[in-house]
Amino acid sequence: MTPNKEQVHCSICLDVFTNPVSIPCGHNFCQSCILGYWKTSPLYQCPMCKKSFHKRPDISVNTVLREIAEQFKEIRSSWEEVLCDVCLGEGRPKAVKSCLVCLTTFCEEHLKAHAARFTKHKLMEPVANMEDRMCPKHERLLELFCKKDQTCVCVLCTETDHRAHYTVPLKKTEIDVQQMIQDRVKKVEEMKHSLQLNKVSPKEKDESVQVFTELVRSIQRTQAELLLAIEEKQRQMERWAEGLIAELEKEILELKRRNTDLENVARTDHIHFLKVRSPFNLNTDLDLEVHNSLLLVFVCAVDVTLDPDTANPWLQLSQDRHQVRHLGAWQDLPDHPDRFDTVVIVLGRDGFTSGRHYWEVQVGDKDDWYLGVARASVNRKGRIAVSTTQGYWALAMKKGQGYRVSTSPPLLLLLDPKPKRVGVYVDYEEGQVSFYDVRARTHIYTLKDKFTEKILPFFYLYCCDKASDTIAICPLNEKTLIKQN
Repeated sequence: MTPNKEQVHCSICLDVFTNPVSIPCGHNFCQSCILGYWKTSPLYQCPMCKKSFHKRPDISVNTVLREIAEQFKEIRSSWEEVLCDVCLGEGRPKAVKSCLVCLTTFCEEHLKAHAARFTKHKLMEPVANMEDRMCPKHERLLELFCKKDQTCVCVLCTETDHRAHYTVPLKKTEIDVQQMIQDRVKKVEEMKHSLQLNKVSPKEKDESVQVFTELVRSIQRTQAELLLAIEEKQRQMERWAEGLIAELEKEILELKRRNTDLENVARTDHIHFLKVRSPFNLNTDLDLEVHNSLLLVFVCAVDVTLDPDTANPWLQLSQDRHQVRHLGAWQDLPDHPDRFDTVVIVLGRDGFTSGRHYWEVQVGDKDDWYLGVARASVNRKGRIAVSTTQGYWALAMKKGQGYRVSTSPPLLLLLDPKPKRVGVYVDYEEGQVSFYDVRARTHIYTLKDKFTEKILPFFYLYCCDKASDTIAICPLNEKTLIKQN
């Protein structure tokens, strides 16, 4: 039985098997072909049925198929043998040469006779059907292939109709075509493999749909739970906000009431003082007591301390820095840049740049003094004019001239009785300096201006009749209350 061509051909190289082997799925391939295929493929699979293997499968030599392939090769070689055209009958011998002139193929015996008579004839390797292989125009062997016209030509054709055309030997063209066939076969196999990988079984489709459906349900369930949590959180926030708003509205009403009371207080003129009542307290909630006969405003008392670095050498301060007297003699003190070297003035240690401040000064029967506030930048050296234009806001008692305030020019005041204890009230933001007779509980005078820098309490003493005479800053341990008649 003659083997079928398909039975002995490898599906990879498309040629007769060489050392055929079998793989577990039952298909057969050349050993080199299947090993090369697996080397370049991402999977171990059969090129025929596409069955995949987890690891490279074992291969076994198919001895039966190998014998069949060898028999087929022998038969094919006999088919492909070129026989002598001169010999007749069965068993013609194999040709050894073909004559391009005679267009005949000769065996070795007939070639000797031909060579003796036709020494100039050109011979070539034996070929069958010489007439089909000859150029009909030049009667030369078609041994070239014209790339431009895609046809077989002879050598003389390249000098005539196919001049300057690109030609290659037929053998090379055959090799190129075979290579192209192999490349395309490989490409087809790769595409089939890719399609196979992309195929999804119905079971896989159902599983994917089921997973996606469960995922959608989970998302919807989570979304619903999240919306419920958000709504509950929103309701809690609304309840909290409503409660807070109610509390704030209640506080706003209370603050408005208190603000009205304070505005009434702010509109009152600071004209009378009332002694401190200890039973009244201001708690952290700003509770105010308002009586029909008494309107109260609170002015924070300050503890004024004298600054020895500013005191004129004629002045002597007490140890606690709350009293000053004209010594009647010059003291040898360090020449400090803040010290008044000519005018007998001393300033307070701490100044003010904002707020309301109140302190009291005991002047007694002395009749040569100034007291009030001064700018921190006033000149400390040489002669000085105490005036609002020079940065002094003061009340003064000039011996033989009476009381005055430091306006420019000075404004004389008629005070009766004479104040022995003077209260000084400063409102920095309002630019206000007020003086009061504490014992008489009367308002003396208010100076109005605009403060642009720190101001300091100041005291100016002329030479007193007795060296022991002093003026003292009175201690205020509680708040002072202002009363309107």
